[in-house]
Amino acid sequence: MINVLYIGNKLSLKQSNVSAVDILGPLLEASSYNLQYASSETNKMARLGDMILACFKAYKKVDVVLIDTYSTQNFYYAFIVSQLCRLLRLPYIPILHGGNLESRLQQSPKWSSLIFNHARVNVAPSLFIKSLFESYGYSRIVHIPNTIKIENYPFKERSLKTIKLLWVRSFSRIYNPQLAVKILKLLQEKGHDATLCMVGPDTGDGSLQATQQLAKELGVMVTFTGKLTKTEWTDLAADYNVFINTTNFDNMPVSVIEAMALGLPVISTDVGGMPFLIDQGEDGLLVSSNDADAFVVAILKLCTESDLKNKLVFNARKKVEQFDWEVVKHSWFGVLDG
Repeated sequence: MINVLYIGNKLSLKQSNVSAVDILGPLLEASSYNLQYASSETNKMARLGDMILACFKAYKKVDVVLIDTYSTQNFYYAFIVSQLCRLLRLPYIPILHGGNLESRLQQSPKWSSLIFNHARVNVAPSLFIKSLFESYGYSRIVHIPNTIKIENYPFKERSLKTIKLLWVRSFSRIYNPQLAVKILKLLQEKGHDATLCMVGPDTGDGSLQATQQLAKELGVMVTFTGKLTKTEWTDLAADYNVFINTTNFDNMPVSVIEAMALGLPVISTDVGGMPFLIDQGEDGLLVSSNDADAFVVAILKLCTESDLKNKLVFNARKKVEQFDWEVVKHSWFGVLDG
């Protein structure tokens, strides 16, 4: 049996959405890997300390370390843990989640080189990240997409007689949640019967409060559910008929993959990895970032062109079936067993 230490932000039972460690970890355990985790500490310094301690405890007891790697402050966790792994001669594999990781490659080239050039391999969940890293000269990049268990996502055909928008993300500036409220306002100003539900936790950067205040100022009613479990939000999705992704930066968001699996037509900004996940006009619609008018045009296009809507949702479901764990797991076996 292969022993794995998984370093990530295992905070889903607390204030954040389900993260990569909460999805991939249990799937690997079910595939006969023995996993240890760090960290579920909410305090950032305590979390870092827990990660460091876990590496020392793992010395000579684990075969490989997985490190969730993001572009924001968590980048420093990845740097410190990766260099400790080098010191302890522990093979490690960064998983490249951050949609804005290019900023790190530009701003911290030496630190980036120390992390990524000494890894056993770097796992890119999207072809966007793979191509980006290769353009900066990194060669040890393997593409393994974010995964879901497709059986947990019942496909449903939806009518668009009324417009019921669904937004699912953490409330953070980089995901531009206020744009969703502006889209709703524009639709209603044009005389359309439209509603909006926004699902996700408060990250504490003021985005939730700003979005709620904007809704109040614009005089629109928005349903804010707070954080929901995976089952709760996918059940909720049955009552909605358009999924909007308003982000300013992105990689390969699991929430968008899940929406595609559920039969929700997806309209997203064309940033980061989104054009690598969504083929324009084939399995979703892409618009410019921070452009409420473009979102409204795309939404109304779905309402008036049922053949297009049907094509998008059926193609999207077919695409994300290739992200099912039963398909993706063999790629993970290859990098972990190597």
